[in-house]
Amino acid sequence: MPEPLALYIHWPFCLSKCPYCDFNSHVRETIPQERFSQALRTELAYQATRLNQTGRRLLGSIFFGGGTPSLMSPDTVAALINDAQRHFSCVNDLEITLEANPTSVEADKFKAFRQAGVNRLSLGVQSLRDDTLKSLGRQHNSHQAIEALELGRSIFPRLSFDLIYARPHQTMQDWQNELRQALDLAADHLSLYQLTIEPGTQFETLHQRGDLILPEDDLAAQLYLKTREEAARYGLESYEISNYAQPHAESRHNLTYWHYGDYLGIGPGAHSRLSLNSALLAARCHRAPEAWATLVEQHGHGTREELPLSSDIRGQEALLMGLRLRDGIQTDAFHTRTGKTLESCLDLDILNACIKEDYLLYDGQCLKATLEGRLRLEALLSRLVL
Repeated sequence: MPEPLALYIHWPFCLSKCPYCDFNSHVRETIPQERFSQALRTELAYQATRLNQTGRRLLGSIFFGGGTPSLMSPDTVAALINDAQRHFSCVNDLEITLEANPTSVEADKFKAFRQAGVNRLSLGVQSLRDDTLKSLGRQHNSHQAIEALELGRSIFPRLSFDLIYARPHQTMQDWQNELRQALDLAADHLSLYQLTIEPGTQFETLHQRGDLILPEDDLAAQLYLKTREEAARYGLESYEISNYAQPHAESRHNLTYWHYGDYLGIGPGAHSRLSLNSALLAARCHRAPEAWATLVEQHGHGTREELPLSSDIRGQEALLMGLRLRDGIQTDAFHTRTGKTLESCLDLDILNACIKEDYLLYDGQCLKATLEGRLRLEALLSRLVL
């Protein structure tokens, strides 16, 4: 049987659309809680029946993402967790994560989410500076963020939160001060993302007009190195390019993605990679929330596309995901998952040049990026992966 399955549940609604965000998120004057709760439960049951054809799959994690899942009713969260545990066999220490924004209204629901079964909270803090939060279009202020972090630490066994750096006008000293404040509040996990300009966002329009200027690449690299240094001082090591954790506190759900394991996505726009009938299937659901719900009501699922992945595509995807990890890619596991040897998916001249420049390490058993390699990984991958 495959490794434990990761279950992703997408709640597409937000209070507002952040100007940097390209996720499948939507603002509605009234959120149809009951309709979407039932649709998610229906799609989960449908997909579980398919996956369990040859035996009950083992479930390793559940992740409520969005959008803003903390806008869900706790009763919906509880029902979906109960359904998942009924449909699948579960590991003893099932990791159940819910993303939340630190507005006071949502923080009041933290205890109800914990009672529903959530044991890991992921808070979208993004900054501890009020002026920055305003420019990022966030609905909370720094005081609410700190209150939510403290409340989350008191209720949930595990806590993570996000920050964005390499923002306009940000200096090294500004980031160091903010990061140290964040690390004083941190529990066992932090996600620290460099601000990027995503297509179709409001920030892209501002950037193209010259009204939003990001730090130069050299400063962005220095900010990344400072991030690693400060996190390490607090016992949080970088296990993936943007993620830092204390030992054994890594996000098991996200590790499934980076290790290129099986994951099932339900909800509008959700993606899946699933081993089924001797094939690895790539599936995606309809993005528009109401259209997805209608499809589920008509057919039991909202899948818009499902295709078997060729060994070449599997190799490319496994490389793009796995090289983000500090521990890299094991060649035996790569071959088992993709049907390809690692070297057959690489430009060997580029590989050797990267090894010579100390951007990559490769001993025939494991391929991984060095710190210098991680600083320029996107550029390396574009030339390295066939």
